[in-house]
Parts: sequence; structure tokens; C-alpha cells
Amino acid sequence: MGYLLGLQEYLDENYDLSVFDAVFETKEQWGFHLSNHRIVRATIKENLTYDVKLDIEGEGKELLPKTDVKLVCRQELADAVKPLLKTDKKVQELGLEPIIPPSKRHHIKNKSLFPLMKERQALFFTLLEGEIVKGIIAGFSRYEISVSLKGGMPVTILRHSIYDLRNKKGRCFLKSVQEKRRDWEKTDLFVSSSQPHHS
Repeated sequence: MGYLLGLQEYLDENYDLSVFDAVFETKEQWGFHLSNHRIVRATIKENLTYDVKLDIEGEGKELLPKTDVKLVCRQELADAVKPLLKTDKKVQELGLEPIIPPSKRHHIKNKSLFPLMKERQALFFTLLEGEIVKGIIAGFSRYEISVSLKGGMPVTILRHSIYDLRNKKGRCFLKSVQEKRRDWEKTDLFVSSSQPHHS
């Protein structure tokens, strides 16, 4: 057994942060990537527990389950972000829908995310509809992961919309794989409980 140096402190400070809260407070338009490959510009009118009421440019108000939201970015970056997202055709052809039961989602452990963030590893997030987001983890909370794309452009991926996460070498960081591989134990941040504690 053991633990990751700094992880608990990080979670205490950041785990309850929500992009929906942040966007709602700005009262500004943001870019939203929604399921069925919809990309809209919208302000958040109401931020409910499981749903979000958007005022969508050119379409009016719409109440959506949060599970329909895949990715959020600042409105002024929306056009620049689009060309940076590649598509995995095989995943796209699976025609996957948002996964409602949390137990069925493609989970990534915080223990995996934290070292990847600290090491600033280039990563490939594949979303349920096949979009590939390449970047470095800038932060994460219970429901989302902030990723810095090429040129440092920030986007926020909702954790429920993730299909896969791999590094350049193709190593998979989904919980199902990492339960066995435990790559977090091989990082410099890992302190095994057998190590003597220095006072």
C-alpha cells in the first residue's frame, strides 16, 4: 500500500469545482460540444443538479441533461478548438450514446490523473462519439478534466463523455486497465507505506 504525494491536498482544494458553476457565474456565452455532434454557443441560464438550461445562440432556451455535454470552452476559442479535435472513425461508427448510469462509464482513477497532470504528459482523450482531444491535463475535479491543447488553449472535458485515455505509447489509463497495471505506483510521487518516514 501507499499514497501519492500531494493528491489528497489537491482533491481537497479542487474536487468540488464545476465548469457549470464557473460558466454560469460569468453570464457569458461559451462554446458547448453536445451529444449528436452538436456544437453551440450558449449562456447557462440555470445550473441544476443533473440538468443545465442553456440559452443557445439562434435557437433559444433548452433544458439538457448534463450527460449530453461533452466539452466546454471559452466562446472566443470555440473556432480555434474545432480543427484541433481529430476523430477516431471506429469509435464514431459505434454510435455510442451518453452513458447515464455512473457505474457503466469509462472511469479514470484520480490516482492515474494526478501523476499524468504533474508529469505534463501529452495524452489522447477519446470521447464517446469519437472525438480525440490531444493535450496536457491542466486540472481535474469530480466530474471534469481540464486539458490544455496545442498553444495552451484550455478546454474542459466532462468525465462522463470519455471513452478512452492513452499516452503517446498507447498505454491505457482507464480504471479497468489500471486496477491491474497500477502505473501510479511507478511514479516519483508514489510513497509506499513500507518506506521509512523522515520527520
